[in-house]
Amino acid sequence: MPHLTTDDKVKLYYEDSGSGIPIVFVHEFAGDYRSWETQVRYFSRGYRCITYNARGYPPSDVPAEAERYSQDRARDDIRAVLDALSIDKAHIVGLSMGGFAALHFGFTYPQRARSLVIAGCGYGAAPNQRQQFAEEAEAAARRFEEANMAKAAEAYALGPTRVQFQNKDPRGWKEFVDQLAEHSSPGSACTLRGVQKRRPSLFDLIEKMKTITAPTLVMTGDEDWPCLEPGLLMKRTIPTAAFVVMPNAGHTINLEEPAAFNQHLTDFFRAVDAGAWPHRDARAMQAAILGR
Repeated sequence: MPHLTTDDKVKLYYEDSGSGIPIVFVHEFAGDYRSWETQVRYFSRGYRCITYNARGYPPSDVPAEAERYSQDRARDDIRAVLDALSIDKAHIVGLSMGGFAALHFGFTYPQRARSLVIAGCGYGAAPNQRQQFAEEAEAAARRFEEANMAKAAEAYALGPTRVQFQNKDPRGWKEFVDQLAEHSSPGSACTLRGVQKRRPSLFDLIEKMKTITAPTLVMTGDEDWPCLEPGLLMKRTIPTAAFVVMPNAGHTINLEEPAAFNQHLTDFFRAVDAGAWPHRDARAMQAAILGR
């Protein structure tokens, strides 16, 4: 099994498929490298596709120390993947937890991002929901520690922004639940406490987001309620951002609607690679509604 080693000596499992311009896919909390299979099968025909498991997700290492899990670590683990594979810059595609990591990567290491896809990003960002999100993350961590993993996985996969996937594709949703049930109980709990619970709100990152220079595609489902307003915030704030809202879709948009998701990414990558992705015209941000 191929592994790479981060600067703090954590081994991460990865898979490397195809050739061409590299794309690094960064998974969500409830997913792993397998969550990107429909993207890898599609894009590896013309791109080099790298998927990896975050720390805490076997066959990657599962550090026992809580302080070894954080938003900064998740961000720097993307850099570790690029460095280990001798990749100067890549398209970075992240969903949910991976979307947060991609965002932080974009304003921290702008020279390493060919582009950013920030999908399903925003849980716990609203200022009036910070405490609620922290409490729910802690409760979920305890469930993963104390309950049978199969039961904890199914409960998590029946959240209000995941039932859309179950309704559309029961077979795909069941596969998703079965894979989640295989995750590490301590790894899941440490990730919830170290990364999810403690990460900064997007509303506290406005000035940093303004500095992003890489072409950026923000994506969300229209029933992924916690991510709609944060998606608009990123669209308004990141000067290179476009915003795609996928209809009748929840949180796991790459699994719910793989064909549409892949097409949006295809159009985005083609524009970026052709040097045709725009930087927003400052005149579009004037306060006037109809004109001067």
